[in-house]
Amino acid sequence: MDIDVQTLIFEFVGGLGIFLLGIKYMGEGLQRSAGDRLSDILDKTTSNPFLGVLSGIVVTILIQSSSGTTVLTVGLVNAGFMTVRQAIGVIMGANVGTTVTAFIIGIDLEAYALPIIALGCLLLFFFKNQKVQNVGQAIFGFGALFLGLRFMGEAMAPLEGVQAFQDLTLSMSENPILGVVIGTLFTIIVQSSSATIGILQGLFSEGAIDLMAALPVLFGDNIGTTVTALLASIGTTIAARRAALVHVTFNLMGTTIGLILLAFFTQYVIYLQETLNLNPEMTIAFAHGSFNLANLIIQFPFIGALAWMVTKIIPGDDAVIEYKPKHLDPIFIQQSSTLALDQAKAEIIRMGEYASKGLEETNLYLTTQSQKHSEMALQVEGALNNLDRKITDYLVELSGESMTELEGAKHTVLMDSVRDIERIGDHFENIIELIDYKISNKVNMTEQAQEDLNNMFDLTILTVKQAINALDNMDREEALAVVQKEDQIDRLERNYRKKHIIRMNEGLCSGSAGIVFVDIISNLERIGDHASNIADDVLGE
Repeated sequence: MDIDVQTLIFEFVGGLGIFLLGIKYMGEGLQRSAGDRLSDILDKTTSNPFLGVLSGIVVTILIQSSSGTTVLTVGLVNAGFMTVRQAIGVIMGANVGTTVTAFIIGIDLEAYALPIIALGCLLLFFFKNQKVQNVGQAIFGFGALFLGLRFMGEAMAPLEGVQAFQDLTLSMSENPILGVVIGTLFTIIVQSSSATIGILQGLFSEGAIDLMAALPVLFGDNIGTTVTALLASIGTTIAARRAALVHVTFNLMGTTIGLILLAFFTQYVIYLQETLNLNPEMTIAFAHGSFNLANLIIQFPFIGALAWMVTKIIPGDDAVIEYKPKHLDPIFIQQSSTLALDQAKAEIIRMGEYASKGLEETNLYLTTQSQKHSEMALQVEGALNNLDRKITDYLVELSGESMTELEGAKHTVLMDSVRDIERIGDHFENIIELIDYKISNKVNMTEQAQEDLNNMFDLTILTVKQAINALDNMDREEALAVVQKEDQIDRLERNYRKKHIIRMNEGLCSGSAGIVFVDIISNLERIGDHASNIADDVLGE
């Protein structure tokens, strides 16, 4: 008997592993075949909640994971690409998209698992074309999913005769909340709602569990899948935490409604099974699909109320950095070069303000070592990169239109300024990496070194702000002041470097502290150079 139990455990655990690997491979293969444009799909199709729901369904089918879609959505909200209201539709759609896996399992292909794996391997190993390999990976994952199911099914078959398991399913039939708890916990453990549903389908097809006990497990599975998004939202912006809370609230409400209507829902599933002549696996798939679709239909009209509620539960103004440009309207490119240049300039000034903010946050990270400042600065750097691409594309498109000599000169100034502001972001990102190194390696600096860094930071931030102001107003006096300050930064850098070498020679400071200090002031000096370049453009030099 011991050997039997061991074999069953090994088969079940191994089968579960192969199943999870299959889902992962299938999702990655489909994702790569889709050209990795999933963020773009979500970004461009969330203008209204209905489109958000559709994009949530599509992306979840492609990556085979509702948690994956929700984590992606939390990331986009965190980055300012999407509002919480837009995210709600995507999260609702993800819940429907995840039911597709159960329908795939319902198509009884276990007998063909090995040939499907062989076909996937053939495409993976014998073709050099990346697209063919991506398809091969998806097919391999598809086959592995069924192979894993077969092993799990074989392991679960004897459970029907185990008294303890019969007692448990009886308790779940009589107390649905127990089923919900078991479904939730198991999904949290395996981190895949599809795996829980797959196991449920196997148990139901073996006759080891009845429908009254199976449905609450299915409801609980929807709650368990929200944990991944909750974990992804830790330490993110207020908006991202709100998006994760929406996911939890939506699924908790759905489960509550499901439990209230459990008797009616069970009758509905039995009716479907008899009318459509469904096999046991497909019965669970239809139950899962119907439940999640009904949940979506019931709660869809309350998207506004959900958004309002999570705003009340997690209060505060969300200091989100908006990655998207606000001023670049393509209509002006053909109609008026002057207006188009003004739009680009307004966006560049906004970008410049972000660069100043990023520098300030970097300075705060150095002095406080608080992770929130580092995260905010890196978020700003991401926004600078995105704005750099969008503004440059806009200006390149504009360069194809006819411009006066004055407009041409302004166009050149703007093109140069974008590049300089983007480089400022790269330099403060370098500084953040140096501070990370300083913290993780417990590198201590002398009070004098810290004071020197603060002085240089203050001067550099002031210089960048003045350069952006000079560009905004095309102010020659401000621009000349920037050039003077840049000379001052250069002198400070040389002076502080010498002082630091003296401190190292006197043994007051370690070698690693010396490297960090010198690299930080070197990056600040380079930021000063980029501010001076912007001032030179204003001066026409």
